[in-house]
Amino acid sequence: MQYQPSGILLVDKPVDMTSARVVTRVKKCLKAKKVGHAGTLDPFATGVLICLINRATRIARFFLQGNKKYEAVLCLGIETDTQDATGRVISRCDDIAISERSLGAAFKMIEGENQQVPPVFSALKQNGVPLYKLARSGKPFQKPARRIFISSARIIEINLPIIRFEVSCTSGTYIRTLCSDIGKTLGCGGHLKELRRLESSGFTLEKALTVTELEKLALEGKLSEQIIGMSKALDDFPEIVADHTLAQKILHGQTITRADFFFSQIDRYHQDDFIKIVDKKNHLLAIINEQGDNCVYKYCCVLQ
Repeated sequence: MQYQPSGILLVDKPVDMTSARVVTRVKKCLKAKKVGHAGTLDPFATGVLICLINRATRIARFFLQGNKKYEAVLCLGIETDTQDATGRVISRCDDIAISERSLGAAFKMIEGENQQVPPVFSALKQNGVPLYKLARSGKPFQKPARRIFISSARIIEINLPIIRFEVSCTSGTYIRTLCSDIGKTLGCGGHLKELRRLESSGFTLEKALTVTELEKLALEGKLSEQIIGMSKALDDFPEIVADHTLAQKILHGQTITRADFFFSQIDRYHQDDFIKIVDKKNHLLAIINEQGDNCVYKYCCVLQ
């Protein structure tokens, strides 16, 4: 049986390609059994797409919730039903003589913690059906607002009606909704014209491969060298190196308690931390966290 590496591969998704299509190309190039991704990008958007290879699909949840950074282009004066450039124009405003001070104030308003209403044209699901399919069939469904946090929203360039900006935010933030909200605040409307994801869960574009590059490396038999191992991919997680006894307990799914660790290993971690357990070769064995105050740990993921 051919060796199947597991880990993550960073792809710079091109414009006009779905995230699912990128996954298909990666799967074909690697001849992998299973490939998934952590965080959909719309077809018109580009940038960092985290692809999870083989067993790494089991740790997708830890990347789906990671923070994101984007560079976006806001077009003022035009509102669309999808809040982006792919939609139908629903209103126009020719008077967009807006001062830099007003623009700066509008962007400042979106920083911090807010409640955001997801767009009806989105991949979120209602009873198993994507919202965009319901909207296109004339049965739009509005999900309730949810908490988001914008750590920074910085204007890069102003060339009215075009505003180029950079935003750092929590997972689940819709940049097109931010553009729509800014347009409404300014009284002229607006939509997202372009979007590029610069960073996802700490992974940046610098290490991402274009589709052309990954296909070239596949032909050369070098693509698997670009896969980041699961333990390294979770580099910011607290780590414990398992001895033989602990590794065997994990192998057999036995209960893990504080007694299985040296106090020096475990006492420096917070109760709600996810802790990765690796073997002496830095292979990821499991991810655990503590259950309440009873010194017992639950398995979040086991990767033997």
